[in-house]
Amino acid sequence: METLILPPALHAGDRVVILSPSSKIDCHFLQGAAERLRSWGLEPVMAPHAESACGTYAGTVDERLADLQGAMDDPDVRAILCSRGGYGAVHLLERLDFTRLARSPKWLIGFSDITALHAAWQRAGFASLHAPMARHLTVEPADDEATRALHDLLMGTTPGGKAPAIACTPHRLNRQGTAEGTLRGGNLSVFYGLRGTPWDFPAEGTLLFLEDVGERPHAVERMLYNLRLGGVLQRLAGLIVGQFTEYEENLSLGKPLYDALADVLDGCTCPVCFDFPVGHVTRNLPLICGAHARLEVGSAEVKLTFDQETKI
Repeated sequence: METLILPPALHAGDRVVILSPSSKIDCHFLQGAAERLRSWGLEPVMAPHAESACGTYAGTVDERLADLQGAMDDPDVRAILCSRGGYGAVHLLERLDFTRLARSPKWLIGFSDITALHAAWQRAGFASLHAPMARHLTVEPADDEATRALHDLLMGTTPGGKAPAIACTPHRLNRQGTAEGTLRGGNLSVFYGLRGTPWDFPAEGTLLFLEDVGERPHAVERMLYNLRLGGVLQRLAGLIVGQFTEYEENLSLGKPLYDALADVLDGCTCPVCFDFPVGHVTRNLPLICGAHARLEVGSAEVKLTFDQETKI
């Protein structure tokens, strides 16, 4: 198994930088996220350009890069909370330097377009958290399941300091079985855009999870066909199909989206689960990207368990 660098647990008073590496964001959500972090005893620090705007982006490429690289390099920063996704993180990939991050590892937190940064983190050998961002931390209550899970993972307050298993009810399209591997993935459109680049993921030994928002069904099917025709699906250890939301289910594919995706998976032999709690939904449970995990797809329950080696 490849060595994975996991950041240490956070403690009261630790600094967390809030920054915007992709699209611009309403400052209301930035302030809400800061208030939530303070309620956990942490010290939120707003990056210089977190509230900036350049077209649809949260500042120019240089501004967004400076915020992210600065947070990565600062030994006093213990975590980086990305404010939102949207589009723009891909602009930063070629220019990121992980040298100083290796001296003071810290969590990268986010999802959606932040999938591109997760890919960069894993390429460099660091774990990261596919987890809720500023809007969720602002609008959801303190006892929200995903919010509590994020808090517990960051602060190391889970039982034994180990990431808890994530369970969900079985889906009629599931393919039962058990698999172990490295958890990778995120937003389908984003990692599809990284196919064939140095930030692409290796298929062998990967438990791939995917989700998306606002994509037309035929576009989702086309991207999954790319993974099939490229031989990726056939080499995966396991596949986790999360939430696909905010699209018109007009049966343009002749059947519901999940059914159409199940057809694309015909011939693949790895365990597959559908309707996993990850995506642009309230129950978007934190996942440790890059961690070794075990996927159990059974008749009564689906369970994703993180290996003891992911202990924080």
